[in-house]
Amino acid sequence: MSLTVWVTTLITLAIVLGFDFALALFNRNKETSLRSSIFWTLFYVALAVGFGFSLGSWATETARSEFFAGWITEYSLSFDNLFIFILILARLKVAKEREELVLLIGIVSSLFLRGIFIAAGSVVVNRFQWIFYFFGIFLIYTAYTLAKESEEEEWEEGRIIRFFRNKGASTFVLALIAIATTNVLFAFDSIPAIFGLTKDPYIIVTANVFALMGLRQLYFLIGGLMSKLIYLTEGLAFLLAFIGLKLILEAAASQDIHKIFGLHLPEISLSASLIVIIGTLLMTTAVSLIKDRKNAKSA
Repeated sequence: MSLTVWVTTLITLAIVLGFDFALALFNRNKETSLRSSIFWTLFYVALAVGFGFSLGSWATETARSEFFAGWITEYSLSFDNLFIFILILARLKVAKEREELVLLIGIVSSLFLRGIFIAAGSVVVNRFQWIFYFFGIFLIYTAYTLAKESEEEEWEEGRIIRFFRNKGASTFVLALIAIATTNVLFAFDSIPAIFGLTKDPYIIVTANVFALMGLRQLYFLIGGLMSKLIYLTEGLAFLLAFIGLKLILEAAASQDIHKIFGLHLPEISLSASLIVIIGTLLMTTAVSLIKDRKNAKSA
């Protein structure tokens, strides 16, 4: 993308995020209503969809497909991230009227961290193609650990939080520190995942920013929904393993390795990736809701 496109996009996104930040500050002493959460969540989703479709007219069709694949994947991973945020805020007993501001500051810190990882990742990827082996193995390992997670698992305070608590830090500050530290771990998952779908820095940046937009409002919607999406973790684990495999295959192809033990290594196209991502999320949601309905009837 040209410098003009980059500057225009970043300024526009900064204005939107600035407006969101100002809104959170204005409502910092109010409890977020369900109606407001629904409106702003739909607004940011519509904004992302509109941007994605516009890419096909002023960029390329490939850019459009890469954006949607990246945005949907990052947005899906954000659901799992928000689940941890729910546990953190509940465990620390953050006041309802302060949750919105804590979440927004946490999201801004996440954007900052992802920006650093994206910049570093782009440099490394361009110089060392073999790094995709590491990314792929890391994502498959992450998928394995996700699949092992128990539904009863709860967030527990780490040493950093205990240290600041002993120093007399307020609940508000403890929540900010907890979310900031977990954001580092989230970035380690999300950045390799999107590199498995696109190598274009512009698409990576915009997909991540749009995926994080509206998370503050989405938080207030998914509290009850998370209990119904019983198989969300398994679905995300499958997606991470799939993208990890795709990265390993791409690393092998970049080194002219097309066969192993006489077997031809397949190439996973972007369109196939998009179908797998959407199909997995739809199936995960459908099976989860069916299971939840059966559980409700048998209760």
